[in-house]
Amino acid sequence: MIDIQILRDNPEMVAQKALQKQVQIDVEDLLRRDKELREILQQVEALRQKRNEISDQMKGGKPDQSLIDAGKTIKVELNERENLLRDSETEFYELLRKIPNLALDFVPIGETEEDNVVEREEGVKPEFSFEPKTHWEIAKVRDLFDKERAAKISGSRFVYLKGGLVQLQFAIMQFVMDTLTNEDVLQELVDKNDLNISPKAFMPVLPPALLRTEPYVASARLDAENVTYKIEQDDLWLNASAEHTMCTMYWNEVLQADDLPIRYIAYSPSFRREAGTYGKDTEGIIRLHQFDKLEMEVFSDAETGLEEHKLLIAIQEYLVQQLGLHYRFIRKSTADIGRPNAAGIDIDCWFPGQERYIETHTADYMTDYQARDLKIRTKTNNGTELVHTNDATAFALGRIIAAIIENYQNEDMSIRVPKVLQPYMGGRNVL
Repeated sequence: MIDIQILRDNPEMVAQKALQKQVQIDVEDLLRRDKELREILQQVEALRQKRNEISDQMKGGKPDQSLIDAGKTIKVELNERENLLRDSETEFYELLRKIPNLALDFVPIGETEEDNVVEREEGVKPEFSFEPKTHWEIAKVRDLFDKERAAKISGSRFVYLKGGLVQLQFAIMQFVMDTLTNEDVLQELVDKNDLNISPKAFMPVLPPALLRTEPYVASARLDAENVTYKIEQDDLWLNASAEHTMCTMYWNEVLQADDLPIRYIAYSPSFRREAGTYGKDTEGIIRLHQFDKLEMEVFSDAETGLEEHKLLIAIQEYLVQQLGLHYRFIRKSTADIGRPNAAGIDIDCWFPGQERYIETHTADYMTDYQARDLKIRTKTNNGTELVHTNDATAFALGRIIAAIIENYQNEDMSIRVPKVLQPYMGGRNVL
């Protein structure tokens, strides 16, 4: 949620920034409601003061009937005003939450994701002496996953991952954990990218996969219409991505400044309805209703929030480079970064079997937008302030496994294990 004072001070700028994200805001209506809300609050506070004054006058003896009558009148009026205040606040903050975060000035302005900017390409596309196959063609021959039986049991867009791919997934997970808990590696990335932040290690976390409605709404990540599954008989939603139960972790808490930055690497199964994607990526394991994810989440102060964003991006590139994959680096436009984001990037890896790039990584910088509604704060020399939040993909495991299959395939449809993962495979270097 944005700072209401920004809307009061510069409503035209807020409206313009919202339009850059394809969101139209009636700022005049919001300002009118804001004024009315403050007036009602003043009325409530005045009535509470009168109630307290009457209560004080009634102490120490038998009260005058006129005082009793005045107290009853105040009680009725105060109850009405408090109900109006509660309803008005609910309506106002529902509208305020619809205002997207203000994109930072360096974010490209665009109308669709087609306006994202490919800033550079890294690595070398693999060359083959044969026609490369897709990951699902290889998996079928090698019996590495089973979507047909998963569909029989769970419906479309589910999968049984099998054999060597299961080992490969656990190898990737351990590689990431070893990397992000190694301060020497993080120091190298801090130095290489000229960042003025600590090399503090990430703490591994296994978070819950279910969220209650209130914190999910406050996170600005709940998308009930297109993405998120609801548990029908409970006030619970299935986690649509690992960061959703991470960014909400310190809901309604004040963090100690000395503890910042707080960096987590979380593993979680994630669930998405994928509404609106009928017919898209139906083959293979790119777009599933259930998938596993390794996600980075960082809580920092305002001064280092952007630096933390840059570190997460540097980590993403390092991880992909260690796997030897060719990729392109994309600066996401205002139309594509998402409602709570002030800035964001994608990394798209090359899939030679499909002859196309596919998004494998996203890094999101939210400034204090999430923290305001989640009420996550820290104490500084200037008083209590909101933290800044960042999240970024370490690996969406299905997608990166598919990328490895296609980039490391042999003509006989065996799969070479990337060198960096071999120590985690028990000596196995081919699947």
